Amino acid sequence: MANVNIKFNGKEYLLSCEDGQEEHLEELSLNFNKKFNDLKFDLGNIGENKLLLISSIKVMDEYFETKKKVEIQKKELQDLKEKFKELKSLIYQYKENKENEIKQLGSAQEELMKNIENHKISYENLIDKVTLEIEDFVKKNNLNSSV
Repeated sequence: MANVNIKFNGKEYLLSCEDGQEEHLEELSLNFNKKFNDLKFDLGNIGENKLLLISSIKVMDEYFETKKKVEIQKKELQDLKEKFKELKSLIYQYKENKENEIKQLGSAQEELMKNIENHKISYENLIDKVTLEIEDFVKKNNLNSSV
């Protein structure tokens, strides 16, 4: 344990704290002494005990106000966390929907390509058939014209 000399209200006190906490204890003491002296200036010398009580109440008020703010911030953080989870879920759902849509479009494209190939073959067969019929017609026409 470490010992720290603290000056409060014009008097010195020897306080103990854990090793490494000396600066923190001095900072707390300076802050509390300032609050005490500010109240003493504002209210006059109404007695050390009463000033200590009022100073302590003001410090506790600040503590509870800070605690409330921390709780509000925790709730807001939790709300943001929940919204983030919801957004993340929506993103994954959107991604899955788009992947399914891409698969469906791929399948539709394959089906379309098969249909195009089948129609191309049918079209080529039709052209070959018509070409043969035209050639046959021309041959018959040429034979009829030479006689």
